[in-house]
Amino acid sequence: MNFTRWSARLPGTQRRAARDDRSSVPAARAEYSRAEAGAGPPQDGPAGSPLPSAPDLEDLSARDILGRLPALVALVHGPDHRIAYVNEAYAAAFGSRPCGVPAADAMPELTEIGLLPLMDQVLRSGTPRTVKSRKAADGRSYTVTCTPVSPDKEKGRDGGVLVYAADVTDHAEAAERLRTSEGRHRETAVTLQRSLLPQELEQPDDLRIAATYQPGGTDAAVGGDWYDVITLGAGRTALVIGDVMGRGVRAAAVMGQLRTAVRAYARLDLPPHEVLQLLDGLAAEIDASQIATCAYAVHDPNEGLLVYSSAGHLPILVRDEDGTVRRAEDPIGPPLGTGGWLHTSGTIPLPPGSTAVLYTDGLVERRSEDIDEGVGALERALSGAKGAPQVVCDRLIRSLNVTAEHDDDVAVLVVQHPARTGAAAELFHNASLDLLGGIEAAPRARAFATGVLASWRFPVELCDLGVLAAGELVANSLQHGTPPMRLGLRRTDRRLIIEVTDGDDHLPRRRRADPADEAGRGITIVESIATSWGSRRTPGGGKAVWCEFVLPR
Repeated sequence: MNFTRWSARLPGTQRRAARDDRSSVPAARAEYSRAEAGAGPPQDGPAGSPLPSAPDLEDLSARDILGRLPALVALVHGPDHRIAYVNEAYAAAFGSRPCGVPAADAMPELTEIGLLPLMDQVLRSGTPRTVKSRKAADGRSYTVTCTPVSPDKEKGRDGGVLVYAADVTDHAEAAERLRTSEGRHRETAVTLQRSLLPQELEQPDDLRIAATYQPGGTDAAVGGDWYDVITLGAGRTALVIGDVMGRGVRAAAVMGQLRTAVRAYARLDLPPHEVLQLLDGLAAEIDASQIATCAYAVHDPNEGLLVYSSAGHLPILVRDEDGTVRRAEDPIGPPLGTGGWLHTSGTIPLPPGSTAVLYTDGLVERRSEDIDEGVGALERALSGAKGAPQVVCDRLIRSLNVTAEHDDDVAVLVVQHPARTGAAAELFHNASLDLLGGIEAAPRARAFATGVLASWRFPVELCDLGVLAAGELVANSLQHGTPPMRLGLRRTDRRLIIEVTDGDDHLPRRRRADPADEAGRGITIVESIATSWGSRRTPGGGKAVWCEFVLPR
């Protein structure tokens, strides 16, 4: 930068004269040389009048300087902060103040913004202090700096405090508008997310389930955590926990689409890893920039197992009745939307008396520690957690120090497989029969169903319907399936379940039979008499066809 050119425009300096034809040196440079040599009086301006000289700082008194400032200035002295001076801006804002009177009596505005204790601290410590955006009674906001003034022992003056207040009302109002806008945005995201989560959890016959969702604190945007419970029929239940990486309405919207897709895929009654495989492709189509994790598990009461698959999600924890906690760690694939990965399923026992916990990273992740330490802390909390599922949820939240100001969303799903004894155990029974031989297995199956349903003391009408449904399912399996074949009967406190398995993996479908057809009406009959029916492929190859009847209360 050419400082010579710019300095000529400052007050008190001369403009550069025209170039002398007889000299190659600019006139301005010659002027500076003469000034440095002390030669000649100051040059006149263009009109012949002398240019004003810049005043020296020493020529201005502190009162003149403080009086001309647009900021509010007050000077107090002594331990009771007696008023020594207020400038014109202060007087215009709050009125004139009498000198010698304590600030607590004559300056109520300082009390309103809580400044007197700060002034005491500044006077004692000798250190300046600043408070920001304090609102006074007149509605305006001020940022105030209190600076200590040293005592003058020679003149007998006490130490004091210089109060400097800058009006930041416009800035404070803009910040308030921004906070209000962010609050509305966050409230919209929270409302959207809560509306997309289950409004009421399904409660399967064999499980007791509770869930907790807590959004991040007011300074954190809403995330994409979600959970779900889906009854699949025949006593089987799907459990889902997921987390969309990201914040705000966009993450909540993606979460809603993934949750809807999971429910649709679950209705296909596919193995967990196939559900995640379908979800992986859909996640990439929804938004390739959004990464999501998900754990999908299915509980089958007949097997006492939790079959699960994980796409980058934290491990499911299972607490046994004796307090031992186990992790369902393998297999874990990459997050959803990455593509190119074949997910696989694993199993973990969930016997009667055990509790499973599915959770998102907000429960265990802390910036100051490794996430494995957080999972370990959750294991220790779970080992001593007893009671109803909601009680366990609340205890885990408290044990992991999750408060209303937590900086991340938290979702927790607690699943209990209760151990039933006494009269409650009498309401849950299983019976099965291997279907050996050819068509003669059908009458044996009907006789077996008749005896079992009668022993369970069902009403006669329900027994007849159950025997008819069992006969039709067995006949369908004998005609279209392959060995091994098996008839299973199960009762809970709410329903009767009839299931037939065989070695053929072609799923049955309902079709319209012509009047002259002698077959093809079995599934239609089952659908018309049962509450619901369905079919699925079994992991070892083959299929299972089931129907269920809701028991009268």
